[in-house]
Amino acid sequence: MDATFFFDPACPWTWRTSRWLVAVADARGLTVEWRSFSLAILNEGKVAPQFAEAMAASGRALRLVEALRAEGRGDDTARFYAELGTRTHDASNPISDKLVEAAVEAAGLGDAAPALDDDRWDQAVRESHALAYSSAGPDIGSPVLTVPGAERGIHGPILTEVPGTEDALTLWDSLLPLLRLPAFHEIKRGRR
Repeated sequence: MDATFFFDPACPWTWRTSRWLVAVADARGLTVEWRSFSLAILNEGKVAPQFAEAMAASGRALRLVEALRAEGRGDDTARFYAELGTRTHDASNPISDKLVEAAVEAAGLGDAAPALDDDRWDQAVRESHALAYSSAGPDIGSPVLTVPGAERGIHGPILTEVPGTEDALTLWDSLLPLLRLPAFHEIKRGRR
């Protein structure tokens, strides 16, 4: 893998970052491994009632992500997330069970759909989340990006919009050496 992207499909910031990474991967011929990061696990016991439905739907989607990963079906995961993000973030709809199921169907993953409701995948989601958190945490959220040759991952990059290809590649080319530099810790701007 050239990069591992840990994500929660409920997060719009994560969606933008994933589209940046897909553009970079396409332009540079990189392989991306898609892994689970759960905001529900991160905020366990503190999820506000108005977010409970979205967190449950995201949890179902993450079960599928880990089931597909276990079968070496990374391209299917990427296609599923693209379908789900288009239906949620691009269309300004909160993630829901209905949209997760529509994305599964649109991605042609009916054979894997039973994983959505198979709680045996919850442990794999927890393990993936723990790996991401230990790589980049504490005090992080979704997404987490790791690359070979780097001691630690990072939370982000957090993007306000998906950059064009030239800017996407500039960001990647600037970020990669920082990720691999053990002394590098953080760059941050306040949100506007």
